[in-house]
Amino acid sequence: MDIALVGAGIGGLTAAACLLRDGHRVRIYEQAGQVSEVGAAVQMSANAVKVLYHLGLKERLESVSVKPTAFEFRRFDTGELLHEIKLGQDHEARHGHPYYQVHRVDLHAALMEVVHQLDPQALQLGYRAARVQEDGQGAEVFFEDGRHARAELLIGSDGIKSVVRKHVVDTEPPVFTGQVAWRLAIPIERIAPDLRPAMVSSIWCGPKNHAVMYYMRSGQVLNFVGCVERPWEEESWTSRKPWEELDQDYAGWHPIVRAAIENADRDQCFRWALNNRQPVMNWCTDRVALLGDAVHPTLPYMAQGAAMAIEDSAVLSRALQLNMPLAQALQVFQNHRAPRAARVVRESTEMGDLYHIADAQQMKQAFKDRNIAASRNNWLYPYDPMHVDLMNPAG
Repeated sequence: MDIALVGAGIGGLTAAACLLRDGHRVRIYEQAGQVSEVGAAVQMSANAVKVLYHLGLKERLESVSVKPTAFEFRRFDTGELLHEIKLGQDHEARHGHPYYQVHRVDLHAALMEVVHQLDPQALQLGYRAARVQEDGQGAEVFFEDGRHARAELLIGSDGIKSVVRKHVVDTEPPVFTGQVAWRLAIPIERIAPDLRPAMVSSIWCGPKNHAVMYYMRSGQVLNFVGCVERPWEEESWTSRKPWEELDQDYAGWHPIVRAAIENADRDQCFRWALNNRQPVMNWCTDRVALLGDAVHPTLPYMAQGAAMAIEDSAVLSRALQLNMPLAQALQVFQNHRAPRAARVVRESTEMGDLYHIADAQQMKQAFKDRNIAASRNNWLYPYDPMHVDLMNPAG
């Protein structure tokens, strides 16, 4: 099939790689003049790693990633352990694949290489989408400079501000959550050995605020993401803010958290607004499909945003292999994926409330009642996009 993709993020590149491997002709239309991913690290649990291994990225992941031993949820000031999810060998033994922490830039570059090897002409740069239309034979995307592209199938992987979504779902803008996210990357040699976090993904929970810290790039760089309740501001991953505001947001926090902040580059403190949407069940028309943040933007509190886009990509490629008309195959994709993505969106939002409880006793009891470890090990991580029965909704 002749397929057009709008957006060359992690979801778009994964979808392109899967579809090219299946023999389709794919063109990815990316608005940037050059492809360069931004952001810090992403976490890849077994459910997503199964797809990345399918694309031949096992060796690459092993060389650039970190395998954390656990999620540790700790109180913001005392460091008291509130809850733990075993990762490392336990995660791999339970779910068949490792849990990785990888710099977003490294993962994006690896996917780019796969796509380029499959078709050096697949990626088309400098195409900013303006609108979409379709008919019985195909779909067409029109770009701001007057160019247009037509294909049998059009896939919108163009993020939370998706243009393609307007054709499929609605024109409503995303909603600000009342929280913003700080993003830092700190070379680990700057931090005194006794103040370096363990080789875990640590979530520090505090009043109206929490911070996530974990390693990337083979343990040489510490990733810090701080989510704090603040007034609205611009939604941009490249917006720098004063270090003094970061310092104030985490005044009085545990020495391990303070060590990361105090050793960050003062001019490299990025902060962006966290936006959200209510889950929807309609992802497709007869000739247009959505995936990733274009249809289910997800708050980062379960570390599953990129993983969901990767799952979507694999399932869409499999649905297109079914012996049925295109419109019907897209309905199979939508009906299977939408319930699972909606659950992840809802639970990610709930996690934000859990992480921001101020009272220590309430916090401990809330984590005990929620039993995050059992929940994720029972339904989230075991999912296999490469082999799951597509005719049944995923939960």
